[in-house]
Amino acid sequence: MTLAFSIYTHSIGPLFFTCFRERETEEERDTEMATLTVSELVPSPVEDAEQLRKAFQGWGTDEKTVISILAHRNSTQRKQIQQAYEELYQESLTKRLESELTGDLEKAVYRWMFNPIEREAVLANIALKKTIDNQVIIEIACVNSPADLLVVKQAYQALYKHSLEEDVAAHTTRDMRRLLTGLVGTYRYNGEEIDTRLAQSEAAILHEAIKSKEHNHEEFIRILTTRSKAQLNATFNRYKDEHGTSISKALLASESANEFVSALRVTVKCIASPLKYYEKVLRNALTKSTDDDTLSRVIVTRAEKDLKEIKDLYLNRTNVPLDQAISKSVSGHYESFLLALLGN
Repeated sequence: MTLAFSIYTHSIGPLFFTCFRERETEEERDTEMATLTVSELVPSPVEDAEQLRKAFQGWGTDEKTVISILAHRNSTQRKQIQQAYEELYQESLTKRLESELTGDLEKAVYRWMFNPIEREAVLANIALKKTIDNQVIIEIACVNSPADLLVVKQAYQALYKHSLEEDVAAHTTRDMRRLLTGLVGTYRYNGEEIDTRLAQSEAAILHEAIKSKEHNHEEFIRILTTRSKAQLNATFNRYKDEHGTSISKALLASESANEFVSALRVTVKCIASPLKYYEKVLRNALTKSTDDDTLSRVIVTRAEKDLKEIKDLYLNRTNVPLDQAISKSVSGHYESFLLALLGN
């Protein structure tokens, strides 16, 4: 039984099952764009669990074996391995991995062991610790489909006994609170229908707000947080046609140093072109001072979804294969794990 079926099905009703059907379709599409490689013939979960146990015994840890198994198993298979390991050895595989691995490899493998929905909920919670990471919250709210966002929020509530909305509200203030709570709290229409007249009028509203530097205008936030992605993209396209520049660039030109404007730009990019957004995030993470936290987060979260297309975009943009860029920036078993998730 998947997490989508196990969390609060009694309180969701028909909407939940509509969302689940949407998620099944999305998961089928994700498989075509994933970089994760799983051979047709894999050992049983018990056999994998036994091999992992052997990798933990003796002096040191056999990281190569850990990577060869876990980096080539899908979400369902990883869950089955965890269950088999716990039944065989009466201990949590995740906790054992935390004690056996170190540094960036430990963090990456820890994130990988969650199923995609649980992982999003955990990442959201981490992003709300101490200094809030607005970018991660916006990614979760805007890149996920309405169906996925709904089950992420249900998973979050099951794990932390709070709603994502209330925790976001508790860790933000003023304009940022209005934006982020609006983004995580909405259930957008997911159809492709658009209203061209509405796109024209709302593009004008956005232009006026940017021109007058009223980025916190309630209409600006309302449009970004409530309209469907299809409608928003129609509005964004109309804006560019009318004014010769994208909304993202217009925001950058208007007030680049403002944290709230930066959050608006991330919101627009995640809605308009999430794959291009992630390519840029990876490019930034692989600069002179490598941002390992962001690098592993993107690789781990997209490997079972759309990392193949992100790789292609990276190559087209930089003329350097993503695996080569990673090899120049990181090393050791951490490098091996990331490259395995890239399909190497």
